[in-house]
This record gives sequence, C-alpha cells and structure tokens, in this order.
Amino acid sequence: MMQQILQDMYIEPDLLAELNEEQKQILFYKIREEQVRRWNERENQSRRSIQWLKGADGEVWVWVMGEAPGDKPFEEIVEELMAERARRQAQQEAQELRVKEAEIEQKFREAMAKEKARFAAGKWKEETEDRRAAKKCEEEERQRGEEEIRRTEKRRAKELYISLKQEEKRSERDDKEWQEQRRSKAADEEMTRKARRARDEYKRQSLRAIEKGLVAGLSGLFQKTHLNGSGQNRRHSTPVESPAAAPPPEPAWVRPPRPNCRESILRWFTEEQRPKRAGFERNSTTIAPWFHIISRQDSESLLMRCPEGSFLVRVSERIWGYTLSYRTASAFKHFLIDASGDCYSFLGVDQSRHATLADLVAFHKQEEVITTSGGELLQESCKPRLSSPDYGGLFQ
Repeated sequence: MMQQILQDMYIEPDLLAELNEEQKQILFYKIREEQVRRWNERENQSRRSIQWLKGADGEVWVWVMGEAPGDKPFEEIVEELMAERARRQAQQEAQELRVKEAEIEQKFREAMAKEKARFAAGKWKEETEDRRAAKKCEEEERQRGEEEIRRTEKRRAKELYISLKQEEKRSERDDKEWQEQRRSKAADEEMTRKARRARDEYKRQSLRAIEKGLVAGLSGLFQKTHLNGSGQNRRHSTPVESPAAAPPPEPAWVRPPRPNCRESILRWFTEEQRPKRAGFERNSTTIAPWFHIISRQDSESLLMRCPEGSFLVRVSERIWGYTLSYRTASAFKHFLIDASGDCYSFLGVDQSRHATLADLVAFHKQEEVITTSGGELLQESCKPRLSSPDYGGLFQ
C-alpha cells in the first residue's frame, strides 16, 4: 500500500481522512523524501548545479542593510531619505512658482512698455509718476509673490513630511505583518521539528522491526505447528466425519486495489485472512474479544463506555486491512493496519511487521507503544455488547 502511494505520489482523500496527525506527518515526510530523491536523480542526470557566493568564513555571503560595519541604522537612513525627498520636492515646486512669477513679470513689463509708448506723447511728469507707480506696484507684486512662494514652500514641506510619516507608519504596520509572518515561520519550523521527531520515530521503529522480525517469524511458525498438532490430537481422540467431495475449483479471484463492496471484503477475508487466523486469539480457535465488524461511529460509541487505554480492531472498508480504534483520556484515535501483503503492520506509524493480527495486538499490548509521542499502550479489550455478536458471515 505504501509503495503504491509513493509510486503514484497520490493518496485518496477518504484514506487520508482515516489517518491521524502523526500518521499524516510521517506519510507526508516519506512523500517529500521520495520527491527529493527523484529531484536529485533528475539533477544528476542533467548535470546542472548551482554555486553560492561564499564569504571568508566559508558560509554563504549575505549582506543585510544597516547591520554591516559602518552602515547607518535603518531608522536614521529612513529619516534622511524622507527629509531629502521633502526638500527636493519643495525646491522643485518653488522653482515652478518662480518660473510662473517670471512669466507674470514678463507680461507685466510688456504691458508697461505698451503703456509707456501710449503715454510717450504726454507730459514727462505724468509719465514719471506713472513709472514710479508702476515700479512700486511691480515691487509690491514681487514681494507678495515671494512671500506667497515662501508660504507655499513651507506648507508643502510640512505636508510632504506628514505624508512621509504616514508612509513610515504604514511601513511599520508592514513590519508587524512581517513579524507575524516570522511567527508563522516559527510555527512552520515547529511543524518541521515534529516531522523530524516523527522521522526519528520511524527510524527507531524500523530498527525495532529488524530486531522483532525473527520473533514474528518464529511466532507464525509456532502457530502453524500448534494448529497442526491440535488437528492430530483431535484425530486420535475424537472421530470426525469424512468431508464431502470437494467442489470444482473456482476461477482465481483478482483482488481490486481497494474494497468496492461488502462481498469483496467477505471474499478477501475468507480466502486470504481466515487461513492466517485473523480475528482469532493467539494460538487458539476462539474469536478474539477485541475483533469487531462495526463502523467508525459505532466503535467510538462502544469505546465511550470503556476506560482509557481500551481498544478494538475492526475490518476496514477503505483498505485491504483493519482499523485499530483506541480510547484516550479525552478523544479517540484510529490507526490503519495494512494487511495487503504477507504481514501486518500499522500504515505510516509502526514499521514492525508481524506474522498474525494477534501478534501485532500482543506486541503493543505487552511491550511497545504505538507512537512515542502519544504513548498508546493497548490495555483492555473492548468486548461486543451482545454475547453472540454478528460477524457478518466472516467465520462461517
């Protein structure tokens, strides 16, 4: 199942919904690991590489404005830039006003020249008085223009300074948003650390699986020997009826990638799981009290009445395997058990492989927790409500 997911780089949404957060982290880590492996393989084939500029210390060279030796503080640089921008813009506007004033003065002089020509034939005294009056008006007009330019320049510089201060406040708000993004980045780093812990858990469980692989194989061999021995004892102690003639062999059943109906689950269990003694007690012909044929909602309703650490195993309707439902202090956890191969193991959590389903339950009931972070140790089996439960024809 895991190899198929890594090959397709895709997981069904319904199957993803069955995984808890830690299972998702491990599964996403393995998918990401596969992506990096494929990327490295493609890069090695194309023989392309990127080299970073490095400093004297051998690390990647990075320069941050305002933090290098001799750099001014960021706030001082911002203040100087705002003052310089305000000064230049005010000078530019003042220069434009002076140009307009020069145009007005030029028009006034032209008008005076025309007026002078008109009164050229008049008396010299009147002409002189007119020139004095015109000169006085010109001076007053020039002074008023200069005063207006100074007031406009001062007012504009103040407006530009306020505008730049508002821009600085907006920049501070952007800095706060950036700080929020940094906190979000810190949260992402925390998720990365969790993924790293999950990876360490995966490695630890892999080593544990190598150590326990021999024990699981011996357990399966012992179970086969015990069942064969029990059959021989029954032949010596109690006579049995001769079996009926065997029916003609049916055509080989091709198992689909996922269960598609109840009949396919029944046939899968009958042909593949029942010969492996799935659902039975360890080294016994008694159906295990933790084995159920119920839905997820019914399992949570049944576990609601049980103490913390209670568990049950139910046939999954989404994969070829089972689901272990576990009761915590305040919630429920559901772990998928992959039974599509020749062994039983938790999907995405525990990499230990077991010969039988009962071996997997016994292993996590006596020796090992399911996940280190959750500490799920199987303590008490959740028994069916009825004394004679309905197993949907699985054991008929």
